[in-house]
Amino acid sequence: MAIQPIDLQTLFTQMDKVAKTQTAQREGQALQQAIQGVQLQKKMDEQVKAVNETRNIGEDGVEKVKDREKQTQNSGDEKKKEKEKQETSEEEEKDSVIFDPRLGRNIDISL
Repeated sequence: MAIQPIDLQTLFTQMDKVAKTQTAQREGQALQQAIQGVQLQKKMDEQVKAVNETRNIGEDGVEKVKDREKQTQNSGDEKKKEKEKQETSEEEEKDSVIFDPRLGRNIDISL
């Protein structure tokens, strides 16, 4: 199907309208992005200005910290007691083994 001269006349008269609609579409997209940016900025400003709700002190407050300190001190005391038990058991093992006082002091050079 070939283009007739009458079709070209119609197309040329409509070209300015086509250009305007394409420009409006491009500007519309940019405008939508700008609006979304402004909305996001407002939301961020509201979050910055908002007062955050604090946690209840009774849940995990100073009392719990003190309890944890006591637990760590108790566990430290238990570790010290275990170390002392190990040291005493090592000393008892050393006492149970008989050592020869001459061992390691004499060198045998005979062939």
